Amino acid sequence: MTPVSRVVAVAAFIGIASASAASANPLGRNGLTFQQERMARRLAAGVTPNRPPAHSTPLDARYAHGSKGAGTWQSLAATSPFTPSDGAGTELLMTDGTIMVQNNQNLWYRLTPDLKGSYANGTWTEAASMGTSYGPLYFASAVLPDGRMLVEGGEYNFFKDAETNLGAIFDPVANTWTSVSPPSGWHSIGDASSVVLPSGTLMLGNCCYAYQALYGEASSTWTQTGTGKHDQNSEEGWTLLPNGQVLTEDVVDAPYSELYNPSTGAWTSAGNLPANLTQSTEIGPSVLRPDGTVFVSGANGLTAIYDTKTGSWSSGPTYPTVASGQLDMADGPASVLPDGNVLVATSPGVYSTPAYFFEFNGKKFISAPATAGASGDSSYNIRLLLLPTGQVLETDSSTDVEIYTPKGKAIKSIRPTIKSVPTTLTHGTTYTLSGRKLNGATQDNFYGDDDQQATNFPLVQITNDSTGDVFYARTHNFSAMPVASNAIVSTQFDVPSGIELGQSSLVVVTNGISSAPVAVMVQ
Repeated sequence: MTPVSRVVAVAAFIGIASASAASANPLGRNGLTFQQERMARRLAAGVTPNRPPAHSTPLDARYAHGSKGAGTWQSLAATSPFTPSDGAGTELLMTDGTIMVQNNQNLWYRLTPDLKGSYANGTWTEAASMGTSYGPLYFASAVLPDGRMLVEGGEYNFFKDAETNLGAIFDPVANTWTSVSPPSGWHSIGDASSVVLPSGTLMLGNCCYAYQALYGEASSTWTQTGTGKHDQNSEEGWTLLPNGQVLTEDVVDAPYSELYNPSTGAWTSAGNLPANLTQSTEIGPSVLRPDGTVFVSGANGLTAIYDTKTGSWSSGPTYPTVASGQLDMADGPASVLPDGNVLVATSPGVYSTPAYFFEFNGKKFISAPATAGASGDSSYNIRLLLLPTGQVLETDSSTDVEIYTPKGKAIKSIRPTIKSVPTTLTHGTTYTLSGRKLNGATQDNFYGDDDQQATNFPLVQITNDSTGDVFYARTHNFSAMPVASNAIVSTQFDVPSGIELGQSSLVVVTNGISSAPVAVMVQ
């Protein structure tokens, strides 16, 4: 099918937006909406939604093995539960230390570390299915203050074009999914933007319009917000800043940027980026680093840096050029490592192969080695998630799941500190812990509108002094979820019923960085 025929086919499937909605969802070329144009381009490029690109490209030897200062990759020891047609996709860290990984449809698997805290030697178990009607791909997601996981929308549903308005919430204790109704009047959510605000309230964006809504966790209801939005939310990533506001780089009206203020519920200008970073209606992740700067990767190889202290933009370094072209992040993942470097996955051109990994240290790119499937990967089909160990879990919609171990040391100044916690703990009982910097310096994991995996919440880890065995006490009911805050916050934690008894050490872990230990007696 020719590209023009694909455009017509996509328009026939989705339907053209009504004239009354044009101001919020403007029509582009060929009479298609912005979202429809993007989907047509994906089809024309041969992008398959449920697996990596169908071809491989030889890696440039200059960047295939990584530089001396970079980390290393290893595959998990456990047999992968995924299949070539339903590979490992989006990963989210749960508050009990387990990792939920989707099979790009309605199934999720939990990766549990072994008793020494190793995820590389962990085990897979199948979690509850989302049901027969909801199997989203490219969607909004977040872990809420009560420890549940919310999934909203989907550009695809069971690999069919959808821009669905379905949603569901996962209870990790009951191992059940419950449907969540969309905000009133929202007929689509699609590949949506989302962010958990410092108050703990989730804000969700509609993929195709300039609408946002706040989710009431206790009542499971939505409230409209976001007056003054300059353009529709399509393809935007939302970055939580130290002052509690949310930064976004517009894609429809690039290079404009905006700030959302939770106190007023309104958007205002954050100025223009030094250059247009979009290409084919895509852009890369917008990453808050521990130094207070936001590093934005472009879909055209350019980058920009936003200084949260001065509210000003400057140009960043350009990604390298390889034998197959200019590297960029036309959709792609990034994770902030404990030393402040940013691990990213890039590729040459929109939806093209192969993939190259780098660490950005604030000034330059450090080449990291390639994963086993890098020659057949594009940046868009890769996901990265920082683990409590300070390592990074990588998936690429295949059966291969890998872990990156960086070489850098954690920044001491952003280490969480415990202010108050009981020193005698009874197994099977819930307690309260308070401290500072429990939400970390950043949301840590970034992708954009297709995927959100923030880990700016505290985990409680208890290690038995005699055996060295590691147990996670599920945390929940966070008092707040800011970033880069020194305010005292609290969390409840459940001491596992099956924990080993005796003298132990308790730490808080946030974004892969541990607090100083507190001696506790577990009885």
